[in-house]
Amino acid sequence: MTLAWRRVLRALHLETSSSKTPKTCPSLSRAFWTSVTKLGLHTKPSMPPCDFTPERYQSLAYSRVLEIHEQHLSPVPTAYFPTPLLLSQGHMEWLFDYEGNRYLDFFSGIVTVSVGHCHPKVNAAAQKQIGRLWHTSTVFFHPPIHEYAEKLSALLPEPLKVIFLVNSGSEANDLAMLMARAHSNNTDIISFRGAYHGCSPYTLGLTNVGLFKMELSSGMGCQSTMCPDVFRGPWGGSHCRDSPVQTIRKCSCAPGCCQAKDQYIEQFKDTLSTSVAKSIAGFFAEPIQGVNGVVQYPKGFLKEAFELVRERGGVCIADEVQTGFGRLGSHFWGFQTHDVLPDIVTMAKGIGNGFPMAAVVTTPEIAKSLARRLHHFNTFGGNPMACAIGSAVIEVIKEENLQENSQEVGTYMLLKFAKLRDEFEIIGDVRGKGLMVGIEMVKDKASHQPLPCEEVNQIHQDCKCMGLLIGRGGIFSQTFRIAPSMCITKPEVDFAVEVFRSALIQHMERRAK
Repeated sequence: MTLAWRRVLRALHLETSSSKTPKTCPSLSRAFWTSVTKLGLHTKPSMPPCDFTPERYQSLAYSRVLEIHEQHLSPVPTAYFPTPLLLSQGHMEWLFDYEGNRYLDFFSGIVTVSVGHCHPKVNAAAQKQIGRLWHTSTVFFHPPIHEYAEKLSALLPEPLKVIFLVNSGSEANDLAMLMARAHSNNTDIISFRGAYHGCSPYTLGLTNVGLFKMELSSGMGCQSTMCPDVFRGPWGGSHCRDSPVQTIRKCSCAPGCCQAKDQYIEQFKDTLSTSVAKSIAGFFAEPIQGVNGVVQYPKGFLKEAFELVRERGGVCIADEVQTGFGRLGSHFWGFQTHDVLPDIVTMAKGIGNGFPMAAVVTTPEIAKSLARRLHHFNTFGGNPMACAIGSAVIEVIKEENLQENSQEVGTYMLLKFAKLRDEFEIIGDVRGKGLMVGIEMVKDKASHQPLPCEEVNQIHQDCKCMGLLIGRGGIFSQTFRIAPSMCITKPEVDFAVEVFRSALIQHMERRAK
């Protein structure tokens, strides 16, 4: 069903049996819900209708799932919420749990489900290919890989036309590091503090979030530099960001001039002068930092930083794992919003709408440098299933105008959340572009001190109990990350904003007591 037709259904406000609001969370007390009721009707937003009815859950009992997880799966605590959510089915922007409760998914599997859960066209492409041929590896040819390469290369500017297909973002960045070093014949690679570029042994050196750092050595030859964060960093003003919403900081910069950008460039120069060799391999940057809480840089910063890197013999790598494929609205790729042309682009997540797929795209010159030094091979990269799905994703983005939808609905959403920043002292910043939004929670606007984690956890839980799923980010897990599938509509944004506002009111009531 197309996005336009789904909007017609919503306008008619069709009700179905699956449009019920999730049941009260068992971990919350009756007194809590009494408190909610006292706050008024605005605290219980009406969930928009959904034209889909999930199947009845007939799999493992919840208690058995918990037992198996504890006994046989990784002990690293990655699940959200004290009582983890057990999902059963998904449809476009909606998720359903094992009890049939419906949730509006505003995090899309960590910024991964680009066109909607189980999109009909993507499903059909997968089903068609699974009945034809699952796997070949690159020692044989099969048309889907070539069809996909042609479609993807058409979306990138010259000379970014050579594609290496892999399976995950970490793997893509791993290969990009190798390419940079093979081409430059240098070792040192720079990345921002707060950056997340993967969790493989190699990319852990690029990732600069404490949670993902080890006491053991890993990722040798990587150096961090100051993140030009115009909200939490030392410099920033009211005109820095390429966003409809600016930081509440004021500045005296004239149009076209950014003192914050100049200050952060001086810090970047300092890194080049003190922390790396005279010649370097490269510089990695996310166009907008994802895991760090949707952090945006001053306009013009990346352009100047890229020039400095190239002066040192390095290549510039844009990590589009979260920002690519139209999510930012104004452009298809995040690097285009900075008016830069990278030497290497990495991509994953939204490329396959949840199917394990990733790519590294570079120039013929850099590709040949790698080929001269390494017989690069990947058993599963570019497998027929991934390529058929990837092609369908590109077609859906174009046919349903999802990049344009990201721009229109994303701007609408940013401005709505910005009004909450004006209303609540504990919202320090609202930022982002298109359908990639960060809401940073603070003790108060004056101090910028992060809101304690236990308080952020409760707000997060309250949103879930009212039917809204959002993500977390930031060095202190103090930022809510909002990145729904690109099929999202304005009525669903209205619901999400009302749920978030209700959760904040509940939090302020708890504080007052």
